Amino acid sequence: MIRPERANSMIPEFWHELPEIIDQLSEGNEARVVVLSAEGRHFCSGMDLSVFAADNDVSVQAGASHASRQRASFRTTALNLQRSFSCLEESRLPVLCAIQGACIGGGIDMVSATDLRYATKDAYFSIREINIGMTADVGTLQRMPKLVPEGIVRELAYTGRNMPADEAKERGFVNEIYDDQDEMAEAVFEIAKEIASKSPMAIWGTKQTLNYGRDHSVADGLEYIATWNAAMFDPDDMAEAFAAQTENRDAHFPDHKRFRKGL
Repeated sequence: MIRPERANSMIPEFWHELPEIIDQLSEGNEARVVVLSAEGRHFCSGMDLSVFAADNDVSVQAGASHASRQRASFRTTALNLQRSFSCLEESRLPVLCAIQGACIGGGIDMVSATDLRYATKDAYFSIREINIGMTADVGTLQRMPKLVPEGIVRELAYTGRNMPADEAKERGFVNEIYDDQDEMAEAVFEIAKEIASKSPMAIWGTKQTLNYGRDHSVADGLEYIATWNAAMFDPDDMAEAFAAQTENRDAHFPDHKRFRKGL
């Protein structure tokens, strides 16, 4: 997505490469936090027009001649595109994003699936699909109402208006606003370093539990965390945390174990 001359629009390759990269990081043991940032004036202008062409394998045109097959292919394509962002919340690593300038259409689909959002004061957000006669279908309408009041999401989705950074912070969509991109990057990486200093297993469990609780009842969420801790709690990490506090030093936790392929 490093295409600042095109406002980092999402070309066909993007939809394959993002989940590949995120899955690789999540399954490995070399990272504890992911930070999504962008080059140039704007964070992301959404789906590139090339995705609407019929000559690529993520085309929303689908290419099938028969009407029923075309509809089925369109649905399959939408589900595949959704996975490109679902990987962010499915990752065992927290995903932070640093947003400057425009965050439009698919950009909101993407950042809505991350754990934490930070923005510069010139950032703005727009659910632009309505302006091209389309209903947003890659995650915004499902995730954003879990982050801000539903009435606000409905207004944004019905009108296509821009929501400026200060309103996004007021509504709770972004965690903090910064004067410029450099200040934001420095602050976000400091937050990432703080998260990375914690027990990776405890962070993973916290993310899983929050995501599960978002989509289930309180009772179900309590049952889930009891089961998670019974299976995944690492007493060695707790012992190290207590020892570090007692000895007034930084704690040192082992990295994630790599996922074993084929299981």
